[in-house]
Amino acid sequence: LLNPLKNDYNAEDVAREHLNLLIDEKLDEGTKSCYEAYTAYACVPVLEKKLEENGMFRLFNEIEMPLVFTLYDMEQAGVKIEGEELKHYGEELGARIVELEKEIYEMAGEEFNINSPKQLGVILFEKLEMPHAKKTKTGYSTAADVLDKLAPEYPIVAKILEYRQLAKLKSTYADGLANYIGMDGRIHSKFNQTITATGRISSTEPNLQNIPVRTELGREIRRMFTAESDNDCLVDADYSQIELRVLAHMSDDENMKAAFTENIDIHTQTASQVFGVPIDMVDSVMRFRAKAVNFGIVYGIGAFSLAQDLKIPVKEADAYIKQYLHHYPNVDEYMKKAIDDARKTGYAVTMMGRRRNIPELKASNKNVQAFGERVAMNAPIQGSAADIIKAAMVKVYKRLKRENLKSKL
Repeated sequence: LLNPLKNDYNAEDVAREHLNLLIDEKLDEGTKSCYEAYTAYACVPVLEKKLEENGMFRLFNEIEMPLVFTLYDMEQAGVKIEGEELKHYGEELGARIVELEKEIYEMAGEEFNINSPKQLGVILFEKLEMPHAKKTKTGYSTAADVLDKLAPEYPIVAKILEYRQLAKLKSTYADGLANYIGMDGRIHSKFNQTITATGRISSTEPNLQNIPVRTELGREIRRMFTAESDNDCLVDADYSQIELRVLAHMSDDENMKAAFTENIDIHTQTASQVFGVPIDMVDSVMRFRAKAVNFGIVYGIGAFSLAQDLKIPVKEADAYIKQYLHHYPNVDEYMKKAIDDARKTGYAVTMMGRRRNIPELKASNKNVQAFGERVAMNAPIQGSAADIIKAAMVKVYKRLKRENLKSKL
């Protein structure tokens, strides 16, 4: 909590930073263990005092420490996955990948390494003479944004994009997840409390927080996570639009608050206001664009990035943002104040007092400064949302224990 920009907190660093004590790396294991134990003991009053001074002692005591036990039990419980189905799914993907390879080679008129950006660039931009070629130090760019522009007109490019998507699904999920299935037929992921600077929990070995949901093939993977038996079920609980609700609360914007209190879909309302049409006239394209603006604003997005996300001219994206801030004036005020406050104090702070230092605001490089400004706007929102979900996890966990229920997080 006191230094969230670090990833690990070993005894040597903690002793040096908080006790002015140097632990010699060359000590034998026994002596080193004694120093580590002493560090843990001696740091208690020092760290408690610093947490109090920084307004984070309650956050530490009531959320972060109880969460240690919650996450430990979650790791022990794991989640069941249908191993045989996953294997079969991987084989199906593999067969389709081989098919795609053949089709791509035929269309290209020769065999080449599809995974090599250099070779792919030569095929697309020299042999097949496609437009939108972007030269890089190593050859032509074959990044997704370049290929996305070409795909509608060139079937080979559409196939290459499909090939990439399937190859990623196979390596990351079909094969990747299979490596982590334990003897009990369950995956026991690690949940990390101290990795992200905003306070969000991250998941590794494997990451179970990014199982795809946007495509039909991605949803297939989700289907393989099951309850223990036919008599059990998985229950999914989440907060609806939590980051936007936090933004409505922190900015105290009347229009945004009204959308939530009156239970109007926030993206539809934003679309109605940005595009100047009645709510019942908002179509799916308008809602999709408004959603990008809503979340973009939360992440401090500029007109250029929004234009890229929505594949529209920068001028149009700029107009969307201006319209948005015109209809949610307090959000505009909140964003400006968040940056000013962070410049004065050197950090951003969440509703529950979590701090995130932003040294980037003092950088001489303008791009680094701009990144710092985006962090200043976003960290209080994302961090507050993380704190709220953590508090909920702790409460649910304690209640399941208290009522002696079979259910597990």
